[in-house]
Amino acid sequence: MSALTSQLLAAIPWLTHGFGTRATEDWPAGYTSVKQIHSNNIVLTNGRRGCLDQADALVSNEPGNLIGIRTADCVPILIVDPVNRAVAAVHAGWRGTVAGIATGTVQRMTQEFNSDPARLLAAIGPAIGPCCFEVGPEVAAQFQMDTFQGGRTVDLPEANLRQLTGAGLSVGQIDVMRLCTVCCGPNRFHSFRRDKDQSGRMVSAIGIGFVG
Repeated sequence: MSALTSQLLAAIPWLTHGFGTRATEDWPAGYTSVKQIHSNNIVLTNGRRGCLDQADALVSNEPGNLIGIRTADCVPILIVDPVNRAVAAVHAGWRGTVAGIATGTVQRMTQEFNSDPARLLAAIGPAIGPCCFEVGPEVAAQFQMDTFQGGRTVDLPEANLRQLTGAGLSVGQIDVMRLCTVCCGPNRFHSFRRDKDQSGRMVSAIGIGFVG
């Protein structure tokens, strides 16, 4: 089975991208990654392949170098500059979201590739939704909260959407899948909150040109 794709990004003929599921354990065959630490660190691939530095986002403009991140409830974000042919893959957990990793990634693309945020396109993939992400007061205090059944919930995809629009993208430039990894079916997505240490991970990746 193929990885999930964004209709917005799929319209770019030279772009390869996808959001993994439980059914795509062998996808992709190879990709450049980072040692994810729930930070706002962003890495430029700069000709390197394999597993790079401790970070939670990668940016690249190298054809044939697929970049990706792994999630099991955190928010996967894929960004493309269709004008300057540059891409980014972002892992946004609640800590990285609070630290502004989505905003920082857009800024890094502007710095490295002269990207214009007004022309960037982004897709936010499957992640834990506000229906299932109930948190304690110490975490909730760091977000704009929504009340859900008497508890406190955080909408991580929405928080990252707001970061992207705050960084200069319009809502129409952002595809939000709104698929909850916890409750949209244990047979479809891995979820650490649901399955704890038994949870696997899903790869979300993006690249320029044909990537095998």
